[in-house]
Amino acid sequence: MQKRIGILTSGGDCPGLNCAIRAVVSHAKLQHDWEVLGIPYATQGLLERKTTLLNLHGLDLRGIDPLLSMGGTILGSINKGDTLAHASEIIASYRALALDALIAIGGDGSLAILHQLACQGNWNLIAIPKTIDNDVALTERAIGFDTAVNTIVDALNRLTFTAASHDRVMVVEVMGRTAGHLALHAGIAGGADCILIPEIPYSIDGVCHQISELRDRWGRKFAIVVVAEGAKTANDSSIAETQNFASLECGMGQYIANQIKSHNTLTDRLDVRVSILGHIQRGGIPSALDRLSATAFGKAAVDLIAREQYGQMVAWQNGRVVDVPIVDVVARSPLPVAPDNYLVQTARCMGIYVGDG
Repeated sequence: MQKRIGILTSGGDCPGLNCAIRAVVSHAKLQHDWEVLGIPYATQGLLERKTTLLNLHGLDLRGIDPLLSMGGTILGSINKGDTLAHASEIIASYRALALDALIAIGGDGSLAILHQLACQGNWNLIAIPKTIDNDVALTERAIGFDTAVNTIVDALNRLTFTAASHDRVMVVEVMGRTAGHLALHAGIAGGADCILIPEIPYSIDGVCHQISELRDRWGRKFAIVVVAEGAKTANDSSIAETQNFASLECGMGQYIANQIKSHNTLTDRLDVRVSILGHIQRGGIPSALDRLSATAFGKAAVDLIAREQYGQMVAWQNGRVVDVPIVDVVARSPLPVAPDNYLVQTARCMGIYVGDG
């Protein structure tokens, strides 16, 4: 039986979204001859009942398929607004568009909202996880994470040469919201000396001891400090310092730099600079791993619809694609880094300061 399915991308963009869209359209059309409607700007597109009919070759450039290597999302995305305030209208739009199922590609926040709408409206919903933060529960891998790690590692490679040339401490602030997966993975792969993440308490004493050790024991006159944007203030910051940080609304990178500069054992000895990578981490050409993951996820999502197994999210576990209940994903997300995570232990074995654990 021919089906009419919708697909949307919600939340912040990331590399690999177009690969997943491509896989869904290819598998749905070639294997099932289904109609696939792209819904622009996620729930806003649903609210306005806007759709684009997607086909295998509609975006070809003289026969060349650009979607594998195109960052962002051809469908557009939103990560703001009060979607639930328009819940009844959005729910009605699903029926008005005569959809048999909806594939939603999103992070933990988007999936929580869409799951709530699906439950209220009795939608046939399938989810695909995407986020550079890698904090969606029950999946080892989300679309966009690998490319973002590679982007940060490339930046750390470049900053290391400048730090070494000028005897500087480079503080690099990366994304991740309330989770430290991005900072931890990129910090290890990029040769950081300190990695500060939200889940593990740390002290400025500990950071400065690491820097001093590099200089006094090993003759290293530079250091790389990677800090997640959601990291907490240091254990040894005074109440006044913490309040001042909050009032200034500066980022964690600048906070750490200021704390290092003012540390009594290192005053006037260090040239500390801050690099905030910001949204550059979201952009770029998707890595091979993100292309593979996105393609496998897209294929699996269509298979779930063919079997009419709804309310599921495709996930990567133990080297293969599986499906898990969306309700369980929502209940356990966002997923933090466990303090005893094997990569935390790995970092410490490599001599990296990862907090006072």
